[in-house]
Amino acid sequence: MKISEFKDLHIAIVGGGYGGAAAAIALKSIGAENVHVYEQAPAFGQVGAGIGLRPTTVELFRQWGIFDAVAAVSSPSEHLEIITADGGHVIVQEEWPMLHGYAQTNHTRIIHRGDFIDALFGALPAKMVHVGYKLTGIADEGTTSTLTFENGETVTADLVIGADGIRSLVRQQLFSDKAPVFAGEHAYRTVISMDDAFDLVTDDNPRFFVAQNGTVAYNLPLRHRNEVSYDITARSEDDTWAPVITNEYLVSLLEGFDERVVNVARTLDISKVTSRSVYDIDPIDVWHTNSVTLLGDSAHAMLHHQGQGANSAIQDAGALADALLEAGSVPEALALFQATRKPVTDELQRLSRLGWTPESAENAFPEQTPAN
Repeated sequence: MKISEFKDLHIAIVGGGYGGAAAAIALKSIGAENVHVYEQAPAFGQVGAGIGLRPTTVELFRQWGIFDAVAAVSSPSEHLEIITADGGHVIVQEEWPMLHGYAQTNHTRIIHRGDFIDALFGALPAKMVHVGYKLTGIADEGTTSTLTFENGETVTADLVIGADGIRSLVRQQLFSDKAPVFAGEHAYRTVISMDDAFDLVTDDNPRFFVAQNGTVAYNLPLRHRNEVSYDITARSEDDTWAPVITNEYLVSLLEGFDERVVNVARTLDISKVTSRSVYDIDPIDVWHTNSVTLLGDSAHAMLHHQGQGANSAIQDAGALADALLEAGSVPEALALFQATRKPVTDELQRLSRLGWTPESAENAFPEQTPAN
């Protein structure tokens, strides 16, 4: 499509997470002016823990002109390290894929989720962002679609992007009513001061301590904040959305782990630990109609084991913008977008379900290893 065509194209993005914000930035970068993000929360807050934004994702930030804003609130990482639970043996240490794959070195950026959301929305005009808009329905009318919100407002757009997460209403109403799938795991996450980390962190590179029973304790250094994101993933048959836990319970999960990892669990302020059952979705056959597409977790929510959820959503945004530039119409672009991204995310969903044990962690980035 010609860049001039984007100026009058009305684009509505449902969801103000990574994918929704990145989509707005990507579309703005190719000339779209009438783009609006609708987020159900009344405001954006400093919630969540650390994530790693990989070199391929960082290259998009350079293209979109937001690299400096992201770099200012993140730490640069060169590699990922996987270690036996007791800390006695490094199973694998690998450089991030594509670290040196571009004109400039793109370190993986370790960032707090809240800082990342702030950086993304800081790159958008205030008039593009609408909070307090909870979607209650979507009507696909062919060349346009109409959104209905809980506050009584309706919006009709030439292109609707459903970036509304793992429990996406857009997906449920138009593409698949299958429920998210419980992974048989819990994830416990918090952010603590580096001063309370028992010297667990010595540089800017994430370390994963992996046990035979599938329990993983990992840390993502946020040294620019003098903090560390501390995470434990453990198997459980309890599918309660927010399981109640204690320090003693966390310590019981870490038998045989490096004493520094155990000491952090023992001394955590448990009221600041996010406790969640872990879910993903099965791959769905179709992401788009002629005027609606899914993006990010709404299209391909995956488990967190490979750290690819946020990266996939952002790379979706870049691919969607590219498809709109290349194709002759919105329907053609949405078909091209799915054809480009779905094979990639289908494989990442599969890999994320494998998890890690000391035996399976032969390499840190299994997506680079051809499947048998």
